[in-house]
Amino acid sequence: MIIRDAHDDELAIIREKRVLAYEEHAKRIPEGHWLALKQMLLSDTDVQPGVEQIVAMLDGKIAGSVSLFPAKIDAYGGQVEELEYPEIRMLAVAPEARGKGAATKLISECIERSKEKGFRSIGLHTGEFMDGARRLYGHLGFERLPQLDFEPEGDGIIVKAYRLFF
Repeated sequence: MIIRDAHDDELAIIREKRVLAYEEHAKRIPEGHWLALKQMLLSDTDVQPGVEQIVAMLDGKIAGSVSLFPAKIDAYGGQVEELEYPEIRMLAVAPEARGKGAATKLISECIERSKEKGFRSIGLHTGEFMDGARRLYGHLGFERLPQLDFEPEGDGIIVKAYRLFF
């Protein structure tokens, strides 16, 4: 597996693959929430200055991707205060590539890049319905930060905050 920066001409493919990766959750959440999540996954929010697009390549194909948002940027459209540390966003692994370590390698790459920039922690937010993701983050040592949770659609679904210190 190769972890590298995404190329500009791959962004449309990355966004489509994000939707496919998250689609499994569509039946577990209200339709309005799913449509808002899907719109965000397809949006160009990931092309703000300083945002790094990272991909995991497996057998010459994009198996997964993640966006690493810099510190002090509005990563969530005003839902969360600007954070003093980088934020992992939109981690997605293609269903056919799961179980091969892509998510862990993408997270590790984000951690290493953050360390290289002098940060001592990294954060992320994930939907409370994303059980597998929450288990992975716990396994990797991320700690909950409930004071930074938010409810984006007003439908009772909480986006939970996590932070890893290193």
